[in-house]
Amino acid sequence: MKTFTLGNSDNQVLELIPNKQIKLVSVGATQICVSRIETKFFAFQKLCPHRMASLKEGFVTDFEEVVCPLHQYRFDLNTGEVRAGSCDSLITYQTKLTEEGLTILLP
Repeated sequence: MKTFTLGNSDNQVLELIPNKQIKLVSVGATQICVSRIETKFFAFQKLCPHRMASLKEGFVTDFEEVVCPLHQYRFDLNTGEVRAGSCDSLITYQTKLTEEGLTILLP
């Protein structure tokens, strides 16, 4: 596992990632999407596994889902499981907000 830290403090990360917005970030050589609902953060692959649409262009629901902009497939942000649609699960990454920033674990 590789550990990456986004930002220098918890407050900075909260400012960098607005509530229910999706940001594309680089962690090492990999680009991923990061979002949050209040102080709960989510990190996930940048492209929908169905037709490779950019999930950055999608949106986050109050039910902790990301919705693909192309066909409105819905994915659980905690597990990556497809909730609506028919395709592979989304790859998700473990996150943890600390006083030093947002820690993201990649395999």
